[in-house]
Amino acid sequence: MNNTVTVETIEEASKRLNGVAKNTPLQHAKRLSELFKATIYVKREDLQRVRSYKIRGSYNLMKSLIDREKVNGVVCASAGNHAQGVAYSAAELQIHATIFMPVKTPLQKINRVKQFGGNWIDIRLVGNTYDESYKEAVKYCKNKKATLVHPFDDPRVISGAGTIAKEIYDELGQNIDYIICAIGGGGLISGVGSYLTQKIKNIKVIGTEPQGAPSMYEALKRRKVITLDTIDTFVDGAAVKTVGRKTFDIAKTVVSEIILVPEGKVCTTMIDLYQNEGIVAEPAGALSISALDFIAQKIKGKTVVCILSGGNNDILRYPEIMERSLLYLGRKHYFLIEFAQKPGQLRQFVDKALGPTDDIVRFEYIKKSAKETGPALVGIEQENRQDYDLLLHRMDKIGITYKVITPHDLLYNYLI
Repeated sequence: MNNTVTVETIEEASKRLNGVAKNTPLQHAKRLSELFKATIYVKREDLQRVRSYKIRGSYNLMKSLIDREKVNGVVCASAGNHAQGVAYSAAELQIHATIFMPVKTPLQKINRVKQFGGNWIDIRLVGNTYDESYKEAVKYCKNKKATLVHPFDDPRVISGAGTIAKEIYDELGQNIDYIICAIGGGGLISGVGSYLTQKIKNIKVIGTEPQGAPSMYEALKRRKVITLDTIDTFVDGAAVKTVGRKTFDIAKTVVSEIILVPEGKVCTTMIDLYQNEGIVAEPAGALSISALDFIAQKIKGKTVVCILSGGNNDILRYPEIMERSLLYLGRKHYFLIEFAQKPGQLRQFVDKALGPTDDIVRFEYIKKSAKETGPALVGIEQENRQDYDLLLHRMDKIGITYKVITPHDLLYNYLI
């Protein structure tokens, strides 16, 4: 196996993927271009058959197997997009695949993997997390002498992801100043960066990670691969504790900057994309576009390409997405408020503390007759971030005893 990723390996991968992975649209984003005073394009990998770019890497690896390797089959571990890419490739190439998924994987995701793989796949639900599933997959792989289809740390997978860059270059040529893409394990940015930094001398390759899972950021900062103790798994497609060793080595040479994006900002971007462009992005898919706000001054007058890496978002997650977005925008707040146990206390709060556009969206209170006061959990939604300080001022003025619930409080995690 060739352990390098080059322009040549990516162009070879592009030939293998012909007729399988779509050459997805590179769309000019008019709203974003006007907003940031730049020329911004979005590469729509959410429009792949499996609704993410992952099919590129898995198919390229499996297509390159020799006959003996095909007979022994392939193995992967995934609870999401990678599993779907492997399943689709298995059915297309008629190679048996054993796919390990955590026990807690939603039935909807399991059914999608079955739909793509049909009789060519065997799903095994093992472990409570991806890491536990991966360990079992590696053990099984060695026993069966099968080929492991790693989600990111394999040159063939990286080269497959790099075909996105070839398609962008074929369309825009040298006219690209910035390319922005999400980082999970690092396969996407390694492939894209390897191709474009060889083709375009001064291009800036910008990586984006969720603030709660900065594995590549920390690895580059410490100059070695590290394992994060804990991560926020909300941006599930990019929530990785440990990046790949191969992807780390490549990222060291091709990545110009990594931007850490708050999860709430990702949610706001997802909502904006849906409301303005009708695009259903998954959290990891929205990461690249979310990063634009953080480099707004740098990209003025420049040509920027954002890779929208996937659109496999569960509709059941939208209440949480809305909640996180409002909290990030400073328009929703939670309080524990001490109310005296006598008539008229809530009326006073509504009349004298709330502003004209403030809305109580959550109220939980249990009366305890043995006490003179009782705490109530109160959620308040506001029109503007600026209204918050005015609310606090009014509560202080009328002598209300309250505690603001912050992200550091255990109760906060329960609420969202």
